[in-house]
Amino acid sequence: MGVMVNGERVGVPDVDGLRKKILQEAHNAPYAMHPGTTKMYRNLKPYYWWQTMKKDVAEFVAKCMTCQQVKAEHQAPAGKLRPLSIPEWKWEKITMDFVVGLPRTLRKHDAIWVIVDRLTKSAHFLPIRLGDSLDKLAELYVSEIVRLHGVPVSIVSDRDPRFTSRFWGSLQGALGTKLHFSTAFHPQTDGQSERTIQTLEDMMRACIMEFKGNWDDHLPLMEFAYNNSFHSSIDMAPYEALYGRRCRSPVCWDIEGLRQLEGPELVQETVEKIQIVKKCLKAAQDRQKSYVDKHRREMEYEVGDKVFLKIHDVFHVSMLRRYRSDPSHVIREPEVEISEQLTYMEEPAEILDRSVRKLRNKEIPMVKVRWTHHSPREATWEVEEHMREKYPYLFQ
Repeated sequence: MGVMVNGERVGVPDVDGLRKKILQEAHNAPYAMHPGTTKMYRNLKPYYWWQTMKKDVAEFVAKCMTCQQVKAEHQAPAGKLRPLSIPEWKWEKITMDFVVGLPRTLRKHDAIWVIVDRLTKSAHFLPIRLGDSLDKLAELYVSEIVRLHGVPVSIVSDRDPRFTSRFWGSLQGALGTKLHFSTAFHPQTDGQSERTIQTLEDMMRACIMEFKGNWDDHLPLMEFAYNNSFHSSIDMAPYEALYGRRCRSPVCWDIEGLRQLEGPELVQETVEKIQIVKKCLKAAQDRQKSYVDKHRREMEYEVGDKVFLKIHDVFHVSMLRRYRSDPSHVIREPEVEISEQLTYMEEPAEILDRSVRKLRNKEIPMVKVRWTHHSPREATWEVEEHMREKYPYLFQ
């Protein structure tokens, strides 16, 4: 029995699992509905007291199997930012994704294939039909990407069925390109394509409002505008990173750009631009990592830890949540006791076939028997006379 504390609260002794019963009732009962640590503690505090009550409530809630499986995670995502490596040269490593759900144009286009160079940030926006075959997409890829930039070393994309298909994998394998897929439910892996798509969608909305008509009529100019506009990650326009200088437009011209460049000078200028781009990308990655890591916690898992997971077996660390073990989660099966006098009797089920075997000029009738709980492939040949004596019902 408990004792009164301050005339209102009951002091609960640690006997006969009394504290645990109170915690179970306050958390698991239908009228409680699995409250969190703070709510449960505040619910119990006016009526009960024991020295480690707050700690016991927190531990009980943390180990509740139902809460661990269904409740949302409110802590900062696990795992620090791990940026992709910076490519060494233009269009060596690329990313790709699709923009879908667009209105169908007169040319039957209803999607855009977005392909972006990870170094220069230059991009191609290719209008496609969502129902285009893989053969058609492969032909478009070769004519618009390989023709202009050569074969890339690697491609980062999401797990779109087009990219994970055997045909696409075989094509890229034949070209010598490695495929890297983003982890399930973690589009940040291919954040470059996602961000480019956001910019493209903004441009499309503005273009449709200003110029009307089919969006694929304006897509080439959208691509030009994107590639010729300043990009903060590389501190210049993608065209400038790709060609060494920005492309001319009615509002952007360069008198110096009209002069003839000698071969060595052009090569030197291009190499210098690439070095600047790589430094800017590294600085941008460091800046982004520093900002993101402020709002994240380092991964605390070790090999062998139990975690809850409801997604594809390739996943990002931020999708994990630590599992809190408790003896009540283990369902103990009663031990099976086997008696030493126990015997097992095989019972024949049916006769499948008959045969006659000769032994020392004597014919012996045989029957092929299928036994209970065994398949026909496990049937055995037995002497018919012995089977008639032991199991006469088989021959009735």
